[in-house]
Amino acid sequence: MKKVSTTKKEAEPKEASPSERIDAKIEELGDWRGETLARVRAIIREADPEVEETWKWRGVPVWEHAGIICTGETYKAVVKLTFAKGASVEDPAGLFNSSLEGNTRRAVDIREGEVIDEPALKALVQAAVALNTTRKSASKKAGG
Repeated sequence: MKKVSTTKKEAEPKEASPSERIDAKIEELGDWRGETLARVRAIIREADPEVEETWKWRGVPVWEHAGIICTGETYKAVVKLTFAKGASVEDPAGLFNSSLEGNTRRAVDIREGEVIDEPALKALVQAAVALNTTRKSASKKAGG
């Protein structure tokens, strides 16, 4: 009679959390784009301590609070913060400099060496959160 081996199955590797994936993306970039992405991430977290980090569309960092606030895409020449409802958000400092032709989104392209207007970016994030939470509560009231 053959002896059957009953070894415990190896534990499945734990999938990285969205925050861990963003950490890895920043490290993987290893240049000004990683530094810029890390800086805007810190600003977003300061602007909204309740922000939720998610990871979508095969590698895009996303910040959410009652819906998408913005995404953080990285390209060769820019780090692009695309605000999902940017066309509906006040931008008194004029940070939006990309995707201006659409009816919904607006983006901030940050190039190497550019200084980020932190108070203005915080204000944009907070305005986007306010818009998301206002729309969420309005749809709840309408739905009954």
